Amino acid sequence: MKRNRLGLLTLAVVSALIAAPLANAAEVTEAQHLGTIERSEAKRATALLDSAVSYLQKNGPEKSFAAFNDHKGPFIDGAYYVFAVGTDGFMHADGAAPALAGKNQAQLRDAAGKPFIQDLLELAQKSPTGTVEYRWLNRTTNHLENKVSLYRKVGDTILCVGYYTPRATVEDAQDLLAKAVAFLKKWGGKTAFEAFNDPQGSFTHNDQYVFVIGIDDGEYRATGASPQLTGMNVRGLRDATGKPLIEEMITLAKEKGSGRVDYMWRNPATNAVEAKHSLIQREGDVLLGVGYYTK
Repeated sequence: MKRNRLGLLTLAVVSALIAAPLANAAEVTEAQHLGTIERSEAKRATALLDSAVSYLQKNGPEKSFAAFNDHKGPFIDGAYYVFAVGTDGFMHADGAAPALAGKNQAQLRDAAGKPFIQDLLELAQKSPTGTVEYRWLNRTTNHLENKVSLYRKVGDTILCVGYYTPRATVEDAQDLLAKAVAFLKKWGGKTAFEAFNDPQGSFTHNDQYVFVIGIDDGEYRATGASPQLTGMNVRGLRDATGKPLIEEMITLAKEKGSGRVDYMWRNPATNAVEAKHSLIQREGDVLLGVGYYTK
């Protein structure tokens, strides 16, 4: 009876981690601290946008646009920069790509073909502040990534500062899983599980982490997003839609040794419940998993 009560308590705790409303996320558990990644990015973007708005209001368009385009100026900070678009679509400044400035960019599209400038103009007509999402080149990583740009309308100018949202790909998940399997084989369980549980280690990055589950007992050996859950039996755990994901993983590991399980799970980088696709591989009496999220 005691073991059953412990199992129910375990499932309640884990379920709270993935299903709690976002408004109460900070109150659920310290395990969700990684959800501050996106909030931190947004905070930095907001601070730069505030500075740009103040500068424009104080110094006027000509001086401000020159400052926003200055690669050595205060309005470019790594992946953070200001771009300024007129309400007619004319690009007055772009700190990352000054070549885009001086032309009407109303038809400019992102890497997925989305006319995000046109979207921005339409949004700014409805509200003087807001956000626009698109796919764009992160010049600090040289990768195409999801980007959220905060905008603020100042007169006939729309000032924007964006931040990139961390979202691993299937290739990233494959690479990390292979790395984790190799590490486990080389160093053994104790050392590997400690490494996988280290939130500052090389097996946890943005929305990616390694988890390990015992095939026979259904217990977490490690889970990078919530290391305090190590040792808990999660065999009966279901996702936000009621899917018995752990049982499916264990069955897949027993029958095929590796594969993919799809379910709904809380993304530790965005703190939102999203579609997750976990690649799993059996190694002895445990299965290792690494997932990636899609909206």
